[in-house]
Amino acid sequence: MKSWSIGVFGLVALAAIVASTFVSREAMVGVGVAASAVVGFGWPHFLAVPAKKTLAAVIGLAGAGSAVTAAYLPAPGFLDGTPAFIALGVMAVFIIQLVRGTGQAQRLESTLGCSAGVLLNCLGAGWIAGARFNGVKEMVLVAGLSAAVALLVGIIRWPDRIVAPLGIVMAGLMAPLAGLVFSDIAVLPAALVGVATGSVLVCFRRMVTLRRGRLTLPAALGMGVAPVWAIGTLAYFIDKLLIY
Repeated sequence: MKSWSIGVFGLVALAAIVASTFVSREAMVGVGVAASAVVGFGWPHFLAVPAKKTLAAVIGLAGAGSAVTAAYLPAPGFLDGTPAFIALGVMAVFIIQLVRGTGQAQRLESTLGCSAGVLLNCLGAGWIAGARFNGVKEMVLVAGLSAAVALLVGIIRWPDRIVAPLGIVMAGLMAPLAGLVFSDIAVLPAALVGVATGSVLVCFRRMVTLRRGRLTLPAALGMGVAPVWAIGTLAYFIDKLLIY
């Protein structure tokens, strides 16, 4: 797989996530569970660690559980279940490494990397929480458009020293523009969402460029969906703290 395919997978996932928030709660849950499964399946492959199937199940189930609870917990505690699933997932990762036994290959890398995968997958529930928050979905659209711009810039085969600031600036400009066109969201909160979203996505692009070895389809899927899914909580908390 070519590295640019990661950005394409991210764009497809982003479109499905944002579209589902305008359909129904069941659609959000379905897309959330599917995104969690893809991240769970692909993240261990991207890290190239042992025990991929077991770790994939842990990461995927933690993210799916967080998404389901975000869809059905009463307001205002949409994400009250997310810390519990993060904790359970991280504990399960540690237990798997203990069961593997002393002296096994890449135990430290697997533990740290897959714990990060659990965190990223559970944070995706923020998309659902953001869509349910006050019944206003404009911030979801603003975050989605700014993320799309950052992903498109990231596909350009230029050095990171050019792509990184360009992606952040373009996402920061797109968010307030989208806010003015599609909603009455103030310029400053929208710009903050765009800058934060762009910063996260270009950081993940750097992880891709630093990775060595062949990029497989599962690895590209996991790395393409994971950052897009995880930024949902970022947009939700900015929306909650700065707008309402």
